[in-house]
Amino acid sequence: MSNPEPAARTALSIDGHGVAHLRLTRPDKMNALDPAMIAALMTAGDDLSAMAGLRAVVISGEGRAFCAGLDLASISSGGGITDDLVTRTHGNANQFQQLAMQFRKLPVPVIAAVHGVCYGGGLQIAAGADLRAVAPDSRLAVMELKWGIVPDMGHFALWRGLVRSDALRELTYTAREFTGTQAHAMGFATYVDADPLARALAIAREMANKNPDAIRAAKRLFALSEDASEDVVLHAESAEQSRLLGSANQIEAVTSTMAGRAPQFED
Repeated sequence: MSNPEPAARTALSIDGHGVAHLRLTRPDKMNALDPAMIAALMTAGDDLSAMAGLRAVVISGEGRAFCAGLDLASISSGGGITDDLVTRTHGNANQFQQLAMQFRKLPVPVIAAVHGVCYGGGLQIAAGADLRAVAPDSRLAVMELKWGIVPDMGHFALWRGLVRSDALRELTYTAREFTGTQAHAMGFATYVDADPLARALAIAREMANKNPDAIRAAKRLFALSEDASEDVVLHAESAEQSRLLGSANQIEAVTSTMAGRAPQFED
């Protein structure tokens, strides 16, 4: 199944495992974020939220880069930045924050496969994923201070707990480049791999072979655990487990494992 998004800025497909692949398809501009790309990504997020049989999502960029960040020339000449960034248009986020936050809000795991350049807004989109597979020679940067602005697509919410605070501050304040290997050492990358897309797809398919109800419950618990008290998290664990135990998909997980066969889960 294939569904090209508006202005051919993205392409979205789903395989027989229930793994969706969202590709940024503006390789001539290193997948920089112009208004059309922003609109396409928002549409893709909506499509993923409503997609039946979804088990996991992989995000990658075509060509020489994952995403070079905002296309400043396009944004400044053609609009796309509103004067009102404070109004919440998507729950707790504005439109630009939602570009990254929508992947953290999806009910299934999301993996970013990063190669080449990953700057500014591109790095923030990668931050929205649950995991990041990054090529060792990738070039990453928290680029916004170079242009006299702050990262404002969820940067301060999404990287906390992943990247050591002093390292995140230094890279934010200086806007300097760092490599995929360095990204792993600091917490920006989950895996360093010469073929990050193959690694991301393999991990996604492994996740797709697990009870989808349990995967979604685990993602809800991870989201809750970031801000909730210990008492709230412990109660939520118990509630999720109570719903899972004895359910059709939980029984299938046990039965298929004991029989040594591939599971057949229900949506």
